Amino acid sequence: MTEATAIKYVGQSLRRREDFKFVTGKGRYTDDIKVPGMLHMAVLRSPHAHAIIKRVDLSASQAAPGVRLVLSGADLTGKIGSIVPSWIVPGTSVPDRPVVAIDRVRFVGECVALVVAESQAMAHDAVGLIDVDYETLPAVVDEEAAIQDGAPKLHGNVPNNITTLYKIGGGDYKKAASEADQIINLRVINNRLIPTCMETRAILAEPNVDGTMTVYLPSQVPHMHRRWIAETVGIPEHQLRIVAPDIGGGFGAKMHLYPEELLCPYLARQLGVPVKWWESRSESHQSTSHGRAHTETMEIAFRNDGKILGLKVETLGNVGAYLSNMASGGPTVNTVNFGTGTYKIENYEARSRVVVTNTVPVDAYRGYGRPEGGYIAERAIDAVARHLKLDQVEIRRLNFIQRADFPYKPYNGRAVTYDSGDYEGCLAKAMDAFNYHARSRERDQLRFTGRYRGIGVAAYTHMCGMSPSRRLTNTGMNRGGWESARVSVDSSGRAVIYSGSMSQGHGHNTSLAQIAADVLQMSIENIDVVQGDTRQVQAGHGTFNSRSMAVGGSSVHVSSNRVVAKAKKIAAGMLEVDEGDVSYRAGQFTVPGTDIKPLSFGTVARMAYLGHKLPDGMEPGLDETVFYDPTGMGSPSGIHMAYVDVDPETGIVDILDYVAVDDVGTIINPLLAAGQIHGGVVQGIAQALYEEVGYDPDTGQLMTGSLLDYAVPRAENVPNIRSLFQETPSPTNPIGVKGIGESGSIAAPPCMVHAVLDALSPFGITHLDMPMTPPRIWSAIQNARLGASR
Repeated sequence: MTEATAIKYVGQSLRRREDFKFVTGKGRYTDDIKVPGMLHMAVLRSPHAHAIIKRVDLSASQAAPGVRLVLSGADLTGKIGSIVPSWIVPGTSVPDRPVVAIDRVRFVGECVALVVAESQAMAHDAVGLIDVDYETLPAVVDEEAAIQDGAPKLHGNVPNNITTLYKIGGGDYKKAASEADQIINLRVINNRLIPTCMETRAILAEPNVDGTMTVYLPSQVPHMHRRWIAETVGIPEHQLRIVAPDIGGGFGAKMHLYPEELLCPYLARQLGVPVKWWESRSESHQSTSHGRAHTETMEIAFRNDGKILGLKVETLGNVGAYLSNMASGGPTVNTVNFGTGTYKIENYEARSRVVVTNTVPVDAYRGYGRPEGGYIAERAIDAVARHLKLDQVEIRRLNFIQRADFPYKPYNGRAVTYDSGDYEGCLAKAMDAFNYHARSRERDQLRFTGRYRGIGVAAYTHMCGMSPSRRLTNTGMNRGGWESARVSVDSSGRAVIYSGSMSQGHGHNTSLAQIAADVLQMSIENIDVVQGDTRQVQAGHGTFNSRSMAVGGSSVHVSSNRVVAKAKKIAAGMLEVDEGDVSYRAGQFTVPGTDIKPLSFGTVARMAYLGHKLPDGMEPGLDETVFYDPTGMGSPSGIHMAYVDVDPETGIVDILDYVAVDDVGTIINPLLAAGQIHGGVVQGIAQALYEEVGYDPDTGQLMTGSLLDYAVPRAENVPNIRSLFQETPSPTNPIGVKGIGESGSIAAPPCMVHAVLDALSPFGITHLDMPMTPPRIWSAIQNARLGASR
């Protein structure tokens, strides 16, 4: 009997199955949910960056129409816990963060009091009636200023405003520097950003008659949010259900614990009625965590041929007024560990200091630390290339880690292992697609006509899929690295995946089903995916750090294989043959080389639930749960190239072309993979050219409090991004996936900076900090012209 062709979905560019409801306006977000008797919470936020709270008068607010409850921080003392980070790097001094400020505020936007009322409008009106007497204090918003003698001190247990000191390195930098032909220094700023999700934060806490509580929350990490809320508010975890409806973007910002996410469950429990809070866009700018906010200084030792012998790095990571969830790990483990990038720099010395300031707390934002670490490596090698007047491509080739070196431990350290890669292969593919040499000639020729075009090149690598669990404890992480999946097949042969990962537009409903369909050898239409409900999904760590496919997808793969293995045993008994003689393909159990009639998967599934002909000792059912913990982390890598035109009279940058070649291991769905690259690249372009949070250095006032002041790119600012892939499967998981979600945001910022600097090189400009806005570029050109005329 001829076997049927195997079903193959992995590698196909399937459109997202979940898109229909979104494009037809049928998405259901947290703010869409309305329940009977629902009250609304509004928060009074501090107008000062640093001040002592001398008096809070709630009386006028309490008397306002529709008001049910008004509370200050003092009213909550001892009734609700403080906000505690989930990643505390060893040696970190953790400042106390009350849910509502009690006697002191430390950033503009900090919660000072709250109102619960019958409508959102009533709650906001009543908030305006709360009278607070403040005694303002000096504020500091810049990380370099914050560590100087005489700077305002934010917390008594944080000397010099430094919470964490972290050092990493290998080799002998001093020796390398002594042997170098030249040494140059570079200072770069990784600008502070606001994660501008289409959907701002929201929460609805609904107490149930049986004493349990359901919380609707756009969470990237529903099960972790359940644990954090339970521990802080004092609700038994088994009585708390978190439901994450559709989510309008997360980018890391929706995986942290915020005051409002504790206040609504607490208030709902106290009042016995549902309580809802929704964040306005201006509130989002002053209360949702920010991203990046680093200053790095580098010392680069190199030979005259461009070979980098050593790199010394000093990092200051501004984490705002308090340590948010993962704040101590971002500027440290996630940044300086990856400071050598794709390059074989064997002598490395890095120190990172985590600094508190009177600003909104800073935490994970797409890539978290890896864009900052990649920026260190890329700006360093680009600076050497410009100093020596070497080609951008050739200097990278000279310094690349080679394919034969993998698995590779940068600077012979123990903290980082790159599992696999082929940087030369990515570079060759990128150069060919970009038409690098022809573009270089065109750029040079146009300069004679007064046109200033530039080519940017950036290479990147990092580690993602945060795991394994045993490793995470060494860095102070209070969470595991596993992910769970349950694959449940009913008696008709249809399957449901219950995944602990959490989509925020990623397309998990499609990609996870593709993985399962290949193993189960069934139509993807017969597979459903359930996420985002802690009552239905067994457990999970959610989606962050590009872990959904590498860890979550692997758990689906393993559990699906276990389902097939059990079904195969059942089929062998039904066919009255040895299990080893049974083959399974295209939904049919066969015995090759015989005339025995095949059994369909559905027939075997029915027998699994009938239990009539099961092997001795086998339980009925076809339902497998896996908690998959990888052996290591995958290392995506790639080469991005950009071609830009800079108008010297206006400073405007026009992006003419952008090519991305990414090696993210096995590609589950090329269409969704390209979408992930496009999104990351756009956010990287935004950082390089447009976005920057501004604070008044004297008062600590947020100067970019709305989208009128904070620039995000529009469709007209985004080029046609040409996305290509190279597949070098990861050996750290069974499906060979490395992760993809953060790649674009790592590569695009240095790529764009290098392109603009290349365009400006005829003016002698060798460095600009992000964002390279038209005024900043224009000023640099004018200053260069002025200097040349002297």
